[in-house]
Amino acid sequence: MKRPYQLIALDIDGTLLSDEYKISKRTIDVIQEAHAEGTMIVLCTGRGPANTLPIMSMLDVDGYMITHNGAVHLNSKGEIVLQNTFLLDEVRALIDDCRGENVHFDVNTAFDLYIERVTPLADEMYVDFNVDPIMVEDVSKLTQPMVKLCVFGETEEVDHMESRWKSLDWSQFGHIHMIRSGEEFIDVMDINASKGSALLQFAAKYGIGPEGIMAIGNYYNDIDMLEVAGFSVAVDNSPDRVKAAADVVTASNNNEGVYHAIQKYHFQRASEEHQTSETIITN
Repeated sequence: MKRPYQLIALDIDGTLLSDEYKISKRTIDVIQEAHAEGTMIVLCTGRGPANTLPIMSMLDVDGYMITHNGAVHLNSKGEIVLQNTFLLDEVRALIDDCRGENVHFDVNTAFDLYIERVTPLADEMYVDFNVDPIMVEDVSKLTQPMVKLCVFGETEEVDHMESRWKSLDWSQFGHIHMIRSGEEFIDVMDINASKGSALLQFAAKYGIGPEGIMAIGNYYNDIDMLEVAGFSVAVDNSPDRVKAAADVVTASNNNEGVYHAIQKYHFQRASEEHQTSETIITN
């Protein structure tokens, strides 16, 4: 039987995973069923490859990964297909501002993450996301191309930095832009890096038009992905602006929203509402 979507794009944190970084067995089962019938599964995340690969492994599908919010594209073996980079000299003013405002930040290559210091909150975050940062004295001395500068902190701190940076003349940074990728995160990346543009590039490579894409997400960095997909779903824990960008709203990430969405809109069958046991995954 031909299904309506040839590709299903899934955000991870706040969408595929519950707030406890869990995924239910029947969510895994329905993703595997779609994949077995020939539907491509693409994980689209702000995470880096190192902590996205374990999730792809848990799903046990030959999928594709759009990581660092579109800056790095990989196959299921973890091999880089494409990356959008910049040099730290290009964002030196932003790094200096983070230091001056005493907010935590890190800089990322495709696979490595560098920090100058770590706060207790940031240390907890890195543990939750299964990230092992590399401590250096001065990130500005790193010469390799980067894919992301990330600001992390309490929501109020990140609100403050977002407000400061929105007032900047971003033309001074050339091909760099910023996105709010979570309540506690701001990402600075190459302007060509976004989930939406990466998703369209990947789909086109396999002859899939927007009408063949179903995308499921939950936050502002998912909006362009939701907008380019032929059919888009926001989980119920999404902010109102994200819900407005989607075609429909499904259950929350804590109530198996991905499972319900794939059941109803891809397989076009009713999804059971009873609770099921959850499987803890490597986050």
